[in-house]
Amino acid sequence: MLKRLAVVPLVAITAISAAFSPAQAEGVSITLRPRGESAEVIRQGLGLYGMFRDLKNRSKTDQRGSNNGAAIAQRGRGNNAYVFQRGRDNSGTITQNGNNNSHGLFQFGRRNSTTVVQNGNGEVGITLQGKW
Repeated sequence: MLKRLAVVPLVAITAISAAFSPAQAEGVSITLRPRGESAEVIRQGLGLYGMFRDLKNRSKTDQRGSNNGAAIAQRGRGNNAYVFQRGRDNSGTITQNGNNNSHGLFQFGRRNSTTVVQNGNGEVGITLQGKW
């Protein structure tokens, strides 16, 4: 039984690696928009990150590389937005209209471009993007 349980993650990792190998794909982009308890966990995690970084306005851009661009626009209260970029020629924008919205945008590699718009209240999401 334990051997079977150990094989399942290995097969899953192998299948995912094969599906997204650099020879077959230019990049990968995943956006999660959970609801319920999962959304609350992400919201709290992004809020804790803001507290840890002593962010009073609850928005942060963190860029390393060259020719990266980021913008955050917030209207409302209690919004959290983070743009994290590593690499070059990346572009990321988060716009939040409403209250208590949270989104984290993480870009790695080169020539990633993402625009996130949250309209309404209580929207939560994370975008992971990488190109090579």
